[in-house]
Amino acid sequence: MIYKEGDTWVGVALEFNIVVTGEEARLVELELQEAVIGYLESTKKLKGFRTNQVNSLLNQKTDDEYETKWIKATRTFSSTGNKPVVSPLSDVYKAGIANLANV
Repeated sequence: MIYKEGDTWVGVALEFNIVVTGEEARLVELELQEAVIGYLESTKKLKGFRTNQVNSLLNQKTDDEYETKWIKATRTFSSTGNKPVVSPLSDVYKAGIANLANV
């Protein structure tokens, strides 16, 4: 998730508790991708660890501040009761799920 907070863009990889900040949204997005890839590559190098130890590195508890912002950014509302509409948050540049299968 990438959002603006004041004059700063904040990029958060929720599952890994990685946070990157910067002055431009696109640059924050690229730096966040690099940080996640580096984190995953480091985790892959762990030898002799049990699965639950590696899982705790890959599936961390998200900080409540970011979890709340994620829920608000991805929540859907139904004005007619039938058709969901994504919540429009002006400070969110990008909120979604990235495919990291190639890492």
